[in-house]
Amino acid sequence: MYELRIVSHFAAAHQLREHKGGCENLHGHNWKVEVVVAGDELSNGLLIDFRDIKIATNKVLGELDHKFLNELEAFSIRNTSSELIARHIFERLSKELSNDKVKITRVTAWESDSACASFLP
Repeated sequence: MYELRIVSHFAAAHQLREHKGGCENLHGHNWKVEVVVAGDELSNGLLIDFRDIKIATNKVLGELDHKFLNELEAFSIRNTSSELIARHIFERLSKELSNDKVKITRVTAWESDSACASFLP
């Protein structure tokens, strides 16, 4: 099994619903997103071109960048927690990149240098 990992970023505001502790107030983060893909077979020595992972990731993150996440259709019923943001990115990237040779295996959303959440299927 081969595994590739890329890191990208986006900035967005959000507020947690039905939460007490400060994060229910409008605030923002400079999110760091780590995407991991895996597969068994190489083609010409590559699992997938890093560029293809970056292009797909930047497309998905572009839908979130400089937005108020609570107003997006994807989060109309989902809370905008780090956990659910990671899941959303995972699900969108799976539609963009996953095929019979390569699968998204993990997406991690870092809301700060010391706090992150990952989604794995």
